[in-house]
Amino acid sequence: MLIRYGVFRGVNPYSSLISAGVVLLFVSLVLAFPTSSAEWIDAARTFVTFYFNWWYVILSGIFLVFLIAIAASKYGSIRLGDADERPKYSYFTWFAMLYAAGQGIGIIFWSIAEPMFHFSSGTPFGDEKATEAAADMALQVSFFHWGLNAWAIYCIVALALCLVSYRLKKPLGIRYTLYPLFGDRVEGALGVVIDVIAVFATIFGIATSLGLGVTQINAGLNHIWDVPISETVQLVLIAAITAVALCSVLSGLDRGIKWLSQVNMWLTIILLVFFFTWGPTQYLLVSLGDATLSYLVNLFKFNVYVESVPAEATGWSDMWQGWWTTFYWGWWMSWAPFVGVFVARVSRGRTVREFIFGVVGVSSLLSFVWIVAYGGTALWAELFGPGGVSEAVSANVSMALFATFEAMEVGAIGVLAGVLGTILVTTYFVTSSDSGTLVVATILSEGNEHPMYRHRIIWGTFEGVVAAVLLVAGGGAALSTLQTAAIIAALPFSLIMVLMCIAIIRCLSLEHKAENSAVPDRAG
Repeated sequence: MLIRYGVFRGVNPYSSLISAGVVLLFVSLVLAFPTSSAEWIDAARTFVTFYFNWWYVILSGIFLVFLIAIAASKYGSIRLGDADERPKYSYFTWFAMLYAAGQGIGIIFWSIAEPMFHFSSGTPFGDEKATEAAADMALQVSFFHWGLNAWAIYCIVALALCLVSYRLKKPLGIRYTLYPLFGDRVEGALGVVIDVIAVFATIFGIATSLGLGVTQINAGLNHIWDVPISETVQLVLIAAITAVALCSVLSGLDRGIKWLSQVNMWLTIILLVFFFTWGPTQYLLVSLGDATLSYLVNLFKFNVYVESVPAEATGWSDMWQGWWTTFYWGWWMSWAPFVGVFVARVSRGRTVREFIFGVVGVSSLLSFVWIVAYGGTALWAELFGPGGVSEAVSANVSMALFATFEAMEVGAIGVLAGVLGTILVTTYFVTSSDSGTLVVATILSEGNEHPMYRHRIIWGTFEGVVAAVLLVAGGGAALSTLQTAAIIAALPFSLIMVLMCIAIIRCLSLEHKAENSAVPDRAG
């Protein structure tokens, strides 16, 4: 039910009020009781890690197998739109927008830090540390966390939205993904529950990335211009970049968001060329091939490994998967409503097979190249170069990128790369924020692809506020607090994603039958 008049005009008042109430309650409690809130947040992460680690691990693997089966099946030729419809965006623009939305700040933050942690501390899949074998395994595990499984999580939501919106002609709203199962009941109380869960996951998932991004921007400014690394500077950055993101989202999808996404992609390409040209080129190319093949060979092993809770464990930090896999799968699931809606909006006209291949396959391949370029260069510096990256990462994760530039010892061009890296983090920050704002407003307006400006402003501001509050609440443990918010927000939405899989099967089956019945009988 959409309100036609007043302040809530254009949105569902129940979904909007409850969502806003949940966010404001959280912000108020954290500001009023910062110490207690930090303790509660840490306890919540421990609970999820101890009791639902298996759920996250198994679910991501099921999603990947499910999509591969659909792409290889007779349903792969179904077009996400009318039978004669063709995509609005070119492959480059399409891919630039979906990749900017799906990976964004996170991969810049972790593409060096994660391989370096695995290289130095080891993983459950290999005993060696600080050796060439450890470096190869570090890249494989990083591929696992940023590759096929991650994009499969996004693709489930995006595919469900494409089918119900472009085939069943329903609004582009999260609640309508379950229309094939529940029919018109999604327009009532059930739909409100779905919307609130999706908004909750989206707000906290994006806030996690914004918090990570702003710490890295601060690190870049410190590296280039000696701007102090402090909570105050980071809060000012959040306010400033949120304002820029609001300007972008107000300009619409085909202007600000589209333009910034293309800038992101070109900057990404420039920096990748920089690493492969001025970095250890041969080592990177060999590592890309070896790590990719080894990752594919070990993919099943990675997907079925569920870590047992150690008898002496007192918190989530005592488990390797508590630090890594559980966090990542929770983070991707919390981002899935936002990325799913956005990817669906820019993917109309593509076939199911083309859609899955592009979203899951091609996106993963670029992530592999990115991780090898950034993380591989840092690993080479530790194995054969001057080192220092591991030490810098241990001291401050946000400095990983800039420590790698220094270790490359390329002089002024390394300084220029540092400037471009900081700009890239900033533009990804803006595109994550503006895309997320547009999606939240779309969800609360029950799928309206052009939500009112007032609602874009309200929810864009909320995203910045939540990111700022999480940073303040975390204090010295801000990174852990940001990660925890994403993991908790993902748990209820993961149940909706399971239902989406069932809805996708039902929708594809009905569409395939309809297409076959429309084909004339040639036997006569």
